[in-house]
This record gives sequence, structure tokens and C-alpha cells, in this order.
Amino acid sequence: MRIACLLLAFALGCAAADQDEKENVIAAVNKLFQGMSAGDAGMIAASMTDGAKLIAVQDDKVSTRDGADFARRIGSAPKGSMLERIWQPTVLIRGGIATVWAEYDFHSNGKFHHCGIDAFMLVKTGGEWKISSIEYTTETQGCKPSPLGAPQK
Repeated sequence: MRIACLLLAFALGCAAADQDEKENVIAAVNKLFQGMSAGDAGMIAASMTDGAKLIAVQDDKVSTRDGADFARRIGSAPKGSMLERIWQPTVLIRGGIATVWAEYDFHSNGKFHHCGIDAFMLVKTGGEWKISSIEYTTETQGCKPSPLGAPQK
């Protein structure tokens, strides 16, 4: 009985640690979104590794952007003009790498613009999770309403 209790305590402790690490990964992704919403190029850049890449897929077109260029371009937008939200993310972690896969919606100047799937790759460096690449779809038709409801004004 004592061994069973120890194993259960260990398993519960590991599950809590795993959940904490998943929350840290999601926090790193949310840091990017906060920087986008704030129009803060420094925050956006700080959420990514040097050399991070963004790959957008719309219909059959694929475009690639450098993370530093993305930070400069998006970071110059007026504060509050962009809102991106994800929900029900799938987070996988092994060692120092993680991936986040989630549906998202994007709003520009308070109006729905598009939806899709965000796929983030992250690495843990210096004890902190940072985005190394983002692949995402851009869909303007067939978007389901977000379970998060309408954005707060």
C-alpha cells in the first residue's frame, strides 16, 4: 500500500509539473499576441528566437517571413489595432522543444479578419520558452465562431 501511495504521489507531482510547463509554453505564445496587440516590436521580438520564421499558407500560396521583419512590421501598428486569439491548444513537450497547435481568429481594428490554424514550434533557451517558427493558415471563409465569444472592446 505504501508503494502504491508513493507512486501515486509521484505521478500526481509529475502531472502538475507537466501542466505547469504547458502553461509556460502557452504563456510564451500569449506574449507574442500581447506584443501584437500593444504594437510593441520589442515584446514581439523578445517572444521569438533569433532567426525565427513565419510561414503562412493561404489557399495554395505559401509565403515566408523573417521573425525580425515581422516584429518590426507588426510592432509599428497602432496599439489595439490587432487581436489574435487561440483556443483549445494542443501542447506537446519533450525536453527543450515544444509545439502548440490551435485554432485561432484574428481581428483588425475591431473587426473579424480571418481564422485558421496556428502551429508554433518553441525551444527552451536560458530557462525560457521562445518561438522558433510559426506556421499558420489564413482562412477567410468557413470560419466557425470562436468559443471565446466576441472580443472585448
